[in-house]
Amino acid sequence: MIYIVGIHPLALLGLVLYPVPGWPLFFSVVALTCLGGLGTTVGYHRALAHRAVTLHPLVEQVLIFLAVFNGSGSPLSWIANHRQHHAHSDKEEDVSSPRHGGFWWAHLRWLYQWPTSPAEKWCPDLARPRYRIWTWLQPPMVVVSLTFGYALFGWPGFFWLGAIRLVYSLHGQATVNSVLHMKKDAAGAPDSSQNLWWVGPLQLTAWGENWHENHHRAPWCAKFSRHWSQVDVGWYAICGLEAVGLATRVRRPLPGSAEQDDPPDGPARPPGLLTKD
Repeated sequence: MIYIVGIHPLALLGLVLYPVPGWPLFFSVVALTCLGGLGTTVGYHRALAHRAVTLHPLVEQVLIFLAVFNGSGSPLSWIANHRQHHAHSDKEEDVSSPRHGGFWWAHLRWLYQWPTSPAEKWCPDLARPRYRIWTWLQPPMVVVSLTFGYALFGWPGFFWLGAIRLVYSLHGQATVNSVLHMKKDAAGAPDSSQNLWWVGPLQLTAWGENWHENHHRAPWCAKFSRHWSQVDVGWYAICGLEAVGLATRVRRPLPGSAEQDDPPDGPARPPGLLTKD
């Protein structure tokens, strides 16, 4: 809550003092925001949370760094919360369902009002030093992420590469839990997830998270889009990594399949890790 409350007035002050950042600074913000988004959607979401793709360990660590630097939190807390969300989507145990408290609950309030899902239950497969260390690195990395822009561009960089970028990234990701889970005609559906094309451009890179109903129908699948016209930058990145041998075991949509969720396939699987092999 301190982080969320702190970055918003800083971002507003930055927009008042430096409303026009200049092209070099602007493109630096866009590039870093895009990289952070890929860290979250490819590294955290598709690779670690759902095991829809296996990444080279170095690529995996770089993506985790980008996600943490973008304010997405540590991999243990992110993956634990997300797996619980999928295991109980729109039910009482769902960490971020709008059915608990409407839009603002799903958008931000759950982040500081819902107890973090226990990692030992939801992601025992991540009980390794290379994942646990990010929990300790997260606080200093957030401080650096908030302030490092000053060294590159002075005070405009401090605000634009810091609070303004982090506020934008926060709300871009938060729309996945709020806007993309507020389908009006969800009666009879497994949950309230929906596809919304216009959320993609608002997320800057159209990472593919806006095809959220597709994802909830097949969480085990690395590809969120289902048609050439559905822009899915995260999927394009995975295909590129696969082409050069840095991504393997890429799980694709099954032709002719209804693509409904499979239950966890045995007690050895982490809870909430839905797969279809």
